[in-house]
Parts: sequence; C-alpha cells; structure tokens
Amino acid sequence: MTEPNSLKSVLEQLAEAETARAEPHLNSRQRRARTVARLAAVQALYQMELAGEGVDTVISEFLNHRFDADIEGEMLAEADEEWFADVVRGVVADQRGIDAAITKRLAANWKLERIDATLRALLRSGAWELSRKPEAPREVVLNEYVELAKAFFDDAEAKFVNAALDGVARDVRPGR
Repeated sequence: MTEPNSLKSVLEQLAEAETARAEPHLNSRQRRARTVARLAAVQALYQMELAGEGVDTVISEFLNHRFDADIEGEMLAEADEEWFADVVRGVVADQRGIDAAITKRLAANWKLERIDATLRALLRSGAWELSRKPEAPREVVLNEYVELAKAFFDDAEAKFVNAALDGVARDVRPGR
C-alpha cells in the first residue's frame, strides 16, 4: 500500500475520472454525491472492521459529523447519504454472501482475510453494489472502485480490484 492520499486529492482524482463514466439518470452533482458516498462507505467499513464499531454507530457518525464537514481545511463534497447508508448496511447484512462472491474470484490459495482491510472494504462495497444495485451501471461501479483503489494503492492493487469485481459482475449480472 502506498502512503494514503489526502481526502482532497482522492476526490480530485475521482472527479477527473468522472468524465469517463456516466450514470445517465444522474446529473453531475448527483454523480459526485454518489462518488463521495462510495468513498465514505469504504472508509466506514474499514473503520468498523478496525475499531469493531457497529453499523448504526458508524453511519450516524458519518451522517452527523463527517458529511458536509470541514476536513483537511476543505469542505467535503455533498454525499448521497441514502446510497452511503444502503451500501454500508447492505454489506454488513449480506457479508457472508458478498465474501463468498469475492472469494470465488480470488486465486485458489488466497483467503479474503489475508487481503488488506482497505482492499476488503473496496471489494465488499463494489461486490454489494454489483449484486444489489442493478440501477448502477456495471461499468460505473467497476470504474469507481478501481479509481478508489488507485487513490490508496499502487496499480497492482487497482488491477486486482478490477479483476475481482469484473468477475463478480459476470457472476451476478450475467449477460450484461
């Protein structure tokens, strides 16, 4: 894992990548809010795993103290709070099924537990969206989580996220 980028640089990197994807039913502000929600969901899942906090506690913390707050001297862009909460609650509620879908796409000798906690959060969020949010285009979900991986890791990990989530997408969205 490389040194984590600042929150501001992560959001800038994702904004640059935004031009490559489109969710036709969303305007640019809504797409940006969805991107922030995805980033926050990864952060929340990571926090839950490391601190052992419950889902409702972490969601409340993000909704009440992190969104639209001054972070690193900058205002965090507006988040799609409903999408954020859906992803976090959904991953927690269906973690066994999500983990099984991801594990199916790992090399035979790899265990999900061996993967970095941030990568697990990325994979779980992306896999849940692919399996439970059909209104989010497959290409958008893949691109967003790959870009998030690039913000925190080297290219190898981003390629790993792309391959794993692409495999999950083929399993849960056949023919699309």
